[in-house]
Amino acid sequence: MTSLRLIRYGLWALVAIIAAVGVWAYWQGPLPGPRSATTVLDRDAIGGPFELTDEDGRRLSSSSLAGKPYAIFFGFTHCPDVCPTTMMEMANVMRELGDAARDFRVYFVSVDPSRDTPDLLKVYTDSFDPRIIGLTGTDAEIAATAKAFRAVYMKVPTEGDAYTMEHTAIVYLMNGQGRLAGTIAYGEPQDAALDKVRRLLAGG
Repeated sequence: MTSLRLIRYGLWALVAIIAAVGVWAYWQGPLPGPRSATTVLDRDAIGGPFELTDEDGRRLSSSSLAGKPYAIFFGFTHCPDVCPTTMMEMANVMRELGDAARDFRVYFVSVDPSRDTPDLLKVYTDSFDPRIIGLTGTDAEIAATAKAFRAVYMKVPTEGDAYTMEHTAIVYLMNGQGRLAGTIAYGEPQDAALDKVRRLLAGG
């Protein structure tokens, strides 16, 4: 195994560990009953104001999402497995929910803005479902948004001048008050993901 490959696997392992810790610390389905002070604090630590550019070139502010439950995911269009699998699963969830998910949106925040132009993001997200909206921005805007959601990402060189992006593989479910209602982990059973989104839309 080449030293470059060892470095890449080491970085990927680091991201996986950070993501696993994040899931352990923050993953909770929408709660049906009273929440403890610790739970409220943990949920308040995820999310926050952000402003990015959508796949149609329009500015989108988190303030415009007030009152609208949504999901947000950090990835990139050249991702070979995690991103397309996650987007396909979210598209399937919305189709299963039918009219209940008519106004529900999944925001796909690119962590690779140098390659993911708005036009490319639109083609990519629409290939899964028109309700999946690509978002991009400056490096600083994306970094600030990722920090607000405690998401991590890093550029990893591959062969020659090529590179890939390692990133947190979590779908964040946000309620109409802009607070974390739950998460969907990569590879989580479809029935569990469906139940979480259904409860989010029902105001659980």
